[in-house]
Amino acid sequence: MLTFDRISESGMDRIGVTPDQLIIAGWTGRDEAAVQHHIEELAAIGVPPPSSVPVYYRAAAANLTQAKRLEVLGPDSSGEVEPVLVSLADGLWLGLGSDHTDRKAEAAGIALSKQLCGKPIGQGLWRFAEVEGHWDALVLRAWATIGGQEVLYQDGTLAALRHPRDLLARRPGGPALPPGSLMFCGTLGAIGGIRPASRFTMELHDPVRGRSLRHAYEVVELPVIS
Repeated sequence: MLTFDRISESGMDRIGVTPDQLIIAGWTGRDEAAVQHHIEELAAIGVPPPSSVPVYYRAAAANLTQAKRLEVLGPDSSGEVEPVLVSLADGLWLGLGSDHTDRKAEAAGIALSKQLCGKPIGQGLWRFAEVEGHWDALVLRAWATIGGQEVLYQDGTLAALRHPRDLLARRPGGPALPPGSLMFCGTLGAIGGIRPASRFTMELHDPVRGRSLRHAYEVVELPVIS
């Protein structure tokens, strides 16, 4: 079960949720030419292209975690901050999470790599209707601790990503996201390139309402034993 603090104009409450569906939307950049160029770059190094753009990967809902430590197998995984749409009985809410992914496995199959790692998600949620109109102004940031130093890893506005209504309209199965479902909505490029870290800190900032959601987790590498 996940625990969320729901923050809205009417106040704040806490709710327990047992999610039953996890969707990870990929290739959600708004600049279609740039997305295609990146697909071709990855294809040149052996990463298979997506079956559609955007593409909707499925992963086990049990992979979602709010723990402060994430155990991963080996040194080849990394986090990436994403806005997360959460569907509850009273409508849509917005939080943030990390699509932590095994990069070595990504070359064998992106869907496989998505499934191999836990998906950290923060406790804070905003009512989606309260930010929907200024989605493009929301700021997504992440910091990674690499070699003992914390560096800015990702930084940009959500104007770079497709609006969630667009993603929902294109989603197989229709635009309605059933209660109990969570959808990761895409990410921004990593500053200095994708690389592993011992700690990952993420933030979703709303400059219009002057508030932020934050979450952080330690990454613990398990040995690869053959």
